[in-house]
Amino acid sequence: MKYKRVLLKLSGEALSPAASAQGVSLDAAYNIAGEIESVVKTGVEVAIVIGGGNIFRGAPAASGGLIEQAQADTMGMLATVINGLALQSALERRGLDARLMTATSMPSVAEPFIRRRALSHLKKGRVVVFAGGTGSPFFSTDTAAALKAVEIAADVILKGTKVDGVYSADPMKDSSAVRYDKLSFIEVLSQRLKVMDATAISMCMDHNLPVIVFDIFDAGNLKKVVSGKNLGTVVYG
Repeated sequence: MKYKRVLLKLSGEALSPAASAQGVSLDAAYNIAGEIESVVKTGVEVAIVIGGGNIFRGAPAASGGLIEQAQADTMGMLATVINGLALQSALERRGLDARLMTATSMPSVAEPFIRRRALSHLKKGRVVVFAGGTGSPFFSTDTAAALKAVEIAADVILKGTKVDGVYSADPMKDSSAVRYDKLSFIEVLSQRLKVMDATAISMCMDHNLPVIVFDIFDAGNLKKVVSGKNLGTVVYG
């Protein structure tokens, strides 16, 4: 394998029952866990940050003016914990040892995030699921992924999406959209490409941490990316 320790960033939609539906599909969680299992069996250490958009999105809710953003963001962070619990159970059904760690303390549900403990879990071959975002409002789970990847000294961030890379426009809406094989962090920021939010990209750039955007729903892709095959779009320093 090309990478020894990876941070897999998943959106909440990865656990959606269908593309347009909200909620948690345990079958979808089990399928994603299968992709992760194939990588863990090769000896690669895997940590995961998962979003909560399939349950609740803080930013759109706050934009309507019916709830303040800090409150809405907190609700979104709690949604990621629900997804984290579902994914932890799916990983365990696959026979993997998984730990759920949260940025906000909830001891009856999950372990608190302690960096040294997370590193110990990874070194013992356990999959670590980080939930609860950064623990603070106004930050996305993209930023949480960048932060956790730096803290655990991950070799790369693998952003699993429903498209096969980064495009100049939404390929679902614009047939002329161009797909990129490689991009620099500066290009992503200057062109305002929707890879990750600016805070996350800036953190990755500061720490020279590459990001690979790929299609997680195509079976076998995760293992191919970890082995070094050219899939998706690489964002580099």
